[in-house]
Amino acid sequence: MGATSLKAFADGSLAAPPEPSPDEFRAAMRELAGAVSVISCGQGEFRTGFTATSVSSLSLEPPTLLISVNRSSSSWPALRKAAYFGVNILSTSHRDLAHRFAGRTGAEGSQRYEGGHWIASRSGAPLLADALAAFECSVEEIIERHSHAIVIGRVESVRRRGGSGALVYWRGDYDQLGWSQEEISNAVGLARRP
Repeated sequence: MGATSLKAFADGSLAAPPEPSPDEFRAAMRELAGAVSVISCGQGEFRTGFTATSVSSLSLEPPTLLISVNRSSSSWPALRKAAYFGVNILSTSHRDLAHRFAGRTGAEGSQRYEGGHWIASRSGAPLLADALAAFECSVEEIIERHSHAIVIGRVESVRRRGGSGALVYWRGDYDQLGWSQEEISNAVGLARRP
């Protein structure tokens, strides 16, 4: 039986397995590959955001999605007060942007937006112009549990660009899922040479 099976004692009684440690849970969750997105909110010098893999569709009618955010994140206070936010699905060309919004470069707040082409949605939420897809969302509900909060967003508008493969996070690093026609052509040597 697996590691989570019930343990039999000498007297025949059964005991539940011990609760996993935070390190065990984190290591197991790294096996779940996740699409990488940047959650953006605020305007001008008050813009902020973070890299997320915890984005999921919730409902088609009305179009709704949810994100999960660590409440110790420097972006949480701004998101908690925001009426609108953006969800920007990243392509493989956005690896540096993902690092920046994850705080790996030391950039904070509006500094994280450097190096990307951002546009303002109707609500003012910043959207990445060349994201594979970008969603403008109004905050519908916030549910705070344990160390995180679930933010439910009503999708107000969608922008789709497509293009290169999606950036995914798996086993503690970024990877690529899917290939554009141009990337396939380059890989098999069919691309035009200058």
